[in-house]
Amino acid sequence: MRRAAAGVLIAVLLLVAACSSDKKEPAPEPSPDLSGRPPALAVQGGPFAAGPFTPPAKGAYVGAWIKPDELTHVGRLEAVGSLESSLGRRLDILNTYRRFDQLVGTESDQEFLAQGQSLMVSWATGDNRSILDGEHDRLIHQQARAIRKIKQPVLLRMRWEMDRPNLRATMWSGADYIAAWKYVRAIFKQERADNVSWVWCPTAEGFQRGEAADFYPGDDQVDWTCVDVYAGASFQPIGELMGPFLQWAGQRPKPIIIGEFGVAKAWGSANRAAWLKDAERTFKANKQIKAVAYFESDPEGNGPNQQFRLSGDKQAFGAFHSLVKDPYFNP
Repeated sequence: MRRAAAGVLIAVLLLVAACSSDKKEPAPEPSPDLSGRPPALAVQGGPFAAGPFTPPAKGAYVGAWIKPDELTHVGRLEAVGSLESSLGRRLDILNTYRRFDQLVGTESDQEFLAQGQSLMVSWATGDNRSILDGEHDRLIHQQARAIRKIKQPVLLRMRWEMDRPNLRATMWSGADYIAAWKYVRAIFKQERADNVSWVWCPTAEGFQRGEAADFYPGDDQVDWTCVDVYAGASFQPIGELMGPFLQWAGQRPKPIIIGEFGVAKAWGSANRAAWLKDAERTFKANKQIKAVAYFESDPEGNGPNQQFRLSGDKQAFGAFHSLVKDPYFNP
């Protein structure tokens, strides 16, 4: 009996092994076709009332956020200088992130401005209702004065990506954000910080969900419209990812800046290069896009789907290098 049972068991195991060996790994999802004509949805030609930071008559400015190894004066200069050396040109716009209590006009800010570059300040303002209660008036006045002292035009992204679900606890609602925007802008007017172009910048996903437009302060309050768009969790053409935004923005007489864009390392060098080439075509097809800024960073703790740095990826970096050297992006 024991021998018979053992024989049956061995036969079953052999059958399972044979079946397992016949199984094939599921084929990876095919990459999207990036060779087609990109959508042209935001094609107004201007001229635009864009505040003191004026868009180019033709083409578009190019810039980036370049994460330094250390957030110091020297670290910022080295990070920007290294990328620009690799690109063989200066960037037009440097994106810089500031907490609510961090003032613009640091030593490195001043050095970049002296080199002829422009700042896009991504300012992480706090709880909208506490702003409206006047709890941060002193800080807002300080920031307005600090930016006024720069004297050169500054792009200001007040609480960019305000439509993200994880910010809802401090944004409260679209109406609260709009009220806070107007409140802060009024203080800047009191301080005569007239060198600011106000940039409204939600996410591409927020437009896909149909929620982002609820946070729009109005054409009379916004100088540049903006969107942050990534091929991160999913690999789709940039024109599809930001299609709903372009459809919306194309109906407004505003220049557009792509505040952040990036393609994740997870998709491989060849796909990243193809995505960036398609992005270049898409930017050109949508003439309202007057500035673009790459997110040159691998944020700590993020997996390959949320790592976007191009340096070190020869093929992908080559595609970005072609973009920044194109006369269209050197107006």
